[in-house]
Amino acid sequence: MTDYHSIYDTPAPDFLARLCQTPSLLRLRDVGMNCGCEYTSFPRFCSIARYTRFEHSLGAALIVWRFTRDEKQTVSALLHDIATPVFAHVVDFLRGDYLEQTATESGTAARIRADRELVARLGELGLRPADVEDYHRFPIADNDAPRLSADRLDYTLGNALNFSLAPAEELAALFADLRVGKNEDGEDELVFGSEDKARRFAALALDCSRIYVCDADRYAMQRLAELLRAALDAGVLCERDLDGTETALVGTLCADPVFAARWAAFRALSRTERAAAPDGREGWRQIPAKHRRIDPCVAGRGRVSALDAAFSRELQAFMSEKQDEYVRGE
Repeated sequence: MTDYHSIYDTPAPDFLARLCQTPSLLRLRDVGMNCGCEYTSFPRFCSIARYTRFEHSLGAALIVWRFTRDEKQTVSALLHDIATPVFAHVVDFLRGDYLEQTATESGTAARIRADRELVARLGELGLRPADVEDYHRFPIADNDAPRLSADRLDYTLGNALNFSLAPAEELAALFADLRVGKNEDGEDELVFGSEDKARRFAALALDCSRIYVCDADRYAMQRLAELLRAALDAGVLCERDLDGTETALVGTLCADPVFAARWAAFRALSRTERAAAPDGREGWRQIPAKHRRIDPCVAGRGRVSALDAAFSRELQAFMSEKQDEYVRGE
């Protein structure tokens, strides 16, 4: 993907560059942000650039560094996705965690502690794994939805650019309007100085959220989860493969003729249809999924939903959408 990190106008400090060369971080160069959808032929996804967990992790870290200049918080943001498996939240689907999508975070501490080179470089900074293995401790890095954190900010700006929802120049202007402020609970949060900028960002974030739960996205993730489950049950894959890279896993799949054909069928998916009930044809699925949301703050004024009635209605409508219809793809 185009180097969207330039939007942040924040050079990476030397300690980040050194940490990014450790094995666990380098693995994330081959784990995508779009959860396998980018391998399909769905028009929304087949034309986008490769956007990886490595780029996202570095982006989140740059944001935290820009606003805190705190090494501990910055490294914690860098490492927050270090345990993300191949195809990311597809593995949440595999585990039955459709609505929370947090199952993939459980191995963060173990992954950090198992990387000796990473632990050594943390030590050079005077940091222990325990200092950086839980980014939820730092509200600028992460907080509860619908608040704005570095994690949500980075993947919103990255995806807004990648899905051609806004040009880099506009996204840079939105980013430049941000600062650290206090939210309604007196906690630190990234807030906008301008109401217009906050409204625009809120609209872009909602557009991204709609993409994350569109029929093509949910159907692709479910089909890929089913493919992985079948390969695990058949012994073609093992659990360890999920913790590697997407290139390696696909290579293992395609070494088996049956699963090579199933992977090719997944790659060929290009359209979906929906219905209130199955019509007798095979392949219909009900696929619930997490609704992600951001309702940003304007400094001293409150959240966009309180300032913009139209946005509030749109956000409420999105969050209330039922996913009880059946979806079928081919």
